[in-house]
Amino acid sequence: MAEVGLTQAELAEAVNADLRRAGYGGTVSDRTVRNWLTGKTRWPHHRQRDALSAVFGCPITDLGFVAPVEPGPVPRRRFIGTSAATVMVAAGASTQRAAHSRVGAGDVERLLSKFALIVASDHQYGGKLTIETQASALAGEALALQARGTASQRIRSALYGCAASFTSSAMWAAIDGRRFDTAQRHFDRAAGLATMSGDPAIQFRIWSHAGSLYRHMSRPVDALAANDVARRLPVARRDPMFASLGHARHAAILGQTGDHRAVRQAIVHAEDALVRSEPGDERPLWLTAFYDQAELENLALAGYLALGDYEMAEGHAHRSLALLRPSMRRTRSITTARLAKAQLGQGDLEEAVATAMSIPIEPTGVHPRINSMLQDFGSTLQIAAPSSDPATAWDHYAHDSLRKLL
Repeated sequence: MAEVGLTQAELAEAVNADLRRAGYGGTVSDRTVRNWLTGKTRWPHHRQRDALSAVFGCPITDLGFVAPVEPGPVPRRRFIGTSAATVMVAAGASTQRAAHSRVGAGDVERLLSKFALIVASDHQYGGKLTIETQASALAGEALALQARGTASQRIRSALYGCAASFTSSAMWAAIDGRRFDTAQRHFDRAAGLATMSGDPAIQFRIWSHAGSLYRHMSRPVDALAANDVARRLPVARRDPMFASLGHARHAAILGQTGDHRAVRQAIVHAEDALVRSEPGDERPLWLTAFYDQAELENLALAGYLALGDYEMAEGHAHRSLALLRPSMRRTRSITTARLAKAQLGQGDLEEAVATAMSIPIEPTGVHPRINSMLQDFGSTLQIAAPSSDPATAWDHYAHDSLRKLL
């Protein structure tokens, strides 16, 4: 639990999520987990055992559980009296189990179908602990398939790639939720899984996420180094869309260094690469689900905000909002919060407050990053114009509508 970064309540939720995906009711509570930890329950129910193996990606016995002692040998006379039909039935069941233990492309597709639901949820809500635990549980499910059955080398590589991708999604949810220590642990695990998969696309994603992690931690030197690992991978040279994302995220990081020229160059490189990319080329879901011109504009917005170039930032914000897909609710709220900051930076107090108030409180308004951005907005407004009508209006709004969030 410490290695994965789960509390008792979070582990209970992760196990319940796996049980629900398997079609069962999730009834595990933190009290259930305490019973496991104290040894009061030495051998959980078989469905819970399967879920625990999926969450942690290892056999149940590796977690310290002890199976009950099996009965002794069957007496010889009773064995001899066993009917041939019973033996044949048992042999048939054994054959079915052996056949079922073969892991194939269909198993990988089922994992990817579940992953698609997590990606869609992330784009709507983002940052939530439930998304992180679901992604972690799905990674454990992929690794459990490695241990439970036989598979070709191609399928094994695909399973490691799935586990790496799902762990990377858990990492992104932790970044989005401002749980940076947990995100670092997910990164360490995901990087190892990606290496075993041999998939350069997922390696790109993980190192690019590492760059974002360090950017959000205000460590631009580490962020640039991590993002450079991603940009130098062969997939970024082969596919302009990967290259474009690498340049765009570099622009957002470079904003923290104060280098206007480098930010502008990175954005130009990102735009050129995106124009050269073929929209119909086959690419992983995690990339096609979010990266386009709207996201490029949003990353450019982040870069110029960090530079304090609020006029340029506002232009990129409006372009991003005009291009965003309807499903990108979380990103729309984040972009709107950045727009409010850009307007405030130019002294447009009334417009900035109106923009900030337009962000929906539910469901995306409870997002940790948005809460942090709105707190920063309110503090900056109070410093800039503490007694102004816009500042008073924001105080009332924050007290009445955002009190539970801020």
